[in-house]
Amino acid sequence: MHQRSFRFDSARLRDLFQPRKPRHPLLRVALGLVGLGLLALLVFFSVFVGAAMLTVGLAWKLMRGRAQRASARGTVMDAEYRVLRRQALPR
Repeated sequence: MHQRSFRFDSARLRDLFQPRKPRHPLLRVALGLVGLGLLALLVFFSVFVGAAMLTVGLAWKLMRGRAQRASARGTVMDAEYRVLRRQALPR
């Protein structure tokens, strides 16, 4: 009998997704600088977006807080409380 088996070769798949470094030294340096520039750009925009979100959130809270404080002055909640004793457990 002839037996067929499937062998999954992970080396081929790994080589497909791993980028190879260029051999030319100037090209390596250029691609490294492009990567660092892209990283710096992403960090800059993330800090800018985070600061904008904080600013908008604080402005929203300040504007909304004034309106709520003015309307909340007339609302009073009154209640009566009773303390209940713990029931004795049967022995």
